[in-house]
Amino acid sequence: MDKKISSKWNEWRKQNLADPDLMNELDSIKQNESEIFDRFYRELEFGTGGLRGVIGAGTNRMNIYTVAKATQGYSNYLKKQMKSPSVAIAYDSRIKSDLFAKKAAEVFAANGIRVYIYPELMPTPSLSFAVRYLKCAGGIVITASHNPSIYNGYKVYGSDGCQITTEAASSILCEIEKLDIFNDIKSISFEKALLEEKISYIDEKVVTAFLDAVSGQTLCGNEINKGVSIVYTPLNGSGLKCVTQVLKENGFTNISVVPEQENPDGNFPTCPYPNPEMKEALDLGLREAKRLGSDLLLATDPDCDRVGIAVLDNGKYVLLSGNEVGMLLLDYICKRRIALGKMPKDPVLVKTIVTIDMAAKIAGDYGVRVIDVLTGFKFIGEQIGRLEANGQEESFILGFEESYGYLTGGYVRDKDAVVGSLMICEMFAYYKTQGLSLVEVLTGLYEKYGYCLNTLHSYTFEGAEGFQKMQTIMHSLRESSLMQIGSRNVIEVKDYQKGIDDLPKSNVLKYLLDGEASIVIRPSGTEPKIKVYLSVSAENREEAEKLENSMAKELEKIFE
Repeated sequence: MDKKISSKWNEWRKQNLADPDLMNELDSIKQNESEIFDRFYRELEFGTGGLRGVIGAGTNRMNIYTVAKATQGYSNYLKKQMKSPSVAIAYDSRIKSDLFAKKAAEVFAANGIRVYIYPELMPTPSLSFAVRYLKCAGGIVITASHNPSIYNGYKVYGSDGCQITTEAASSILCEIEKLDIFNDIKSISFEKALLEEKISYIDEKVVTAFLDAVSGQTLCGNEINKGVSIVYTPLNGSGLKCVTQVLKENGFTNISVVPEQENPDGNFPTCPYPNPEMKEALDLGLREAKRLGSDLLLATDPDCDRVGIAVLDNGKYVLLSGNEVGMLLLDYICKRRIALGKMPKDPVLVKTIVTIDMAAKIAGDYGVRVIDVLTGFKFIGEQIGRLEANGQEESFILGFEESYGYLTGGYVRDKDAVVGSLMICEMFAYYKTQGLSLVEVLTGLYEKYGYCLNTLHSYTFEGAEGFQKMQTIMHSLRESSLMQIGSRNVIEVKDYQKGIDDLPKSNVLKYLLDGEASIVIRPSGTEPKIKVYLSVSAENREEAEKLENSMAKELEKIFE
């Protein structure tokens, strides 16, 4: 075994570790060099998404020590930025989320940073709201979003309620790298800090203000039939309270919750991948919808920042993609804002570079300006901040990404499945009142603008070897010159690593093909995967699927 790795493992074993699960794990792998290597060959990577990794012992795992070290680094950064900083903390239903949240609070408090923490699990967007509402210097959410149950994470936010910038992440990382994980961390017991008012629980009035801000996004009143039958599943996550409350407060009272997925459970026993993008995660919801004959199924991911839907159409349930829902919302919001006289002078849609290009056509018809940003909702939040700084916050009408993230107002700076759920229900009821299904409305959009198929293919590369292979693949793609993919010729290659289109540098390649097709390839920032996004335009779905299939098969060879 490598001496450095062995030394780190032994150092951890000599500690009186506060979490007994860690010592048990270290003992269980003492004869397994590859397992020891994977836990200690690197530090868990810290970036604009904070930390994310498998829960367990070691420097390359999520545990109370890696969380504490990141928090000490963030504390040092904040104290250099201002005199008396404060932070807000939220957490979801994942394994050890509450433990990690309390550990972070203990470290912040020991560093003289005022802590406001939600007393129960809450959606990620409520943290963005709390940071702004309580005028904090920053905040964190303990979550790994829609990853499998073995993962957890640590998302970091700035004073604007947006996830931290690349520059801030770099500065915080510099502070983290100065620290010894066992000797340089300040801490105070959670209970002592509560008594000394260094830590306070976030009041219910903040939750009320958050839900009032969500309700302020509605574009219809009682003129639509809100008696639609809705099945909702929080996928054993944090969405139950906020989503059901805001729907009921806005007249949507006919809600049934999937019983097996109602209560928080970080093991996600009914769906190994609690991701509303995946049909398997919606299976129990579809079962319940069929049993009740419901009109609409809503599913939010564990930290309630993404929402997926299925709609009843001609007796069958149809799953709509994030791109399709985003386009429907864009068209609906524009239509209703114009009808109500609420369309701003310079309306703005913000979307990511991997989001469907057809959205720009819809926006163009309504005179909406489109801003394209890198993948990650933090870049959408950043654009809202820029609009606000120029006194144009009201210009923002929608931000969305293909991965089921939506936001319709500037009250938070992250995707929000609470407002997504409300606006989808309102849109559904609006069209149902007119005798239309969302599928029929979507078909109308395709007939008007041409059919466009967007798909996502993910390739997983686990462990140290997988990490290296991903780097090799991206390097090889940059060195090669793909001339044709499927039957479409490559007409331009955009390498975002070079810092183009006024966007930050990012490890992303985009291939523009003739016939209005494109391919985007990038390593995931939160999972050991390379993601490939295909966008294909054709006369109809059949032709688009045929072309997409040939392109996907050709690209697959690269990732074998």
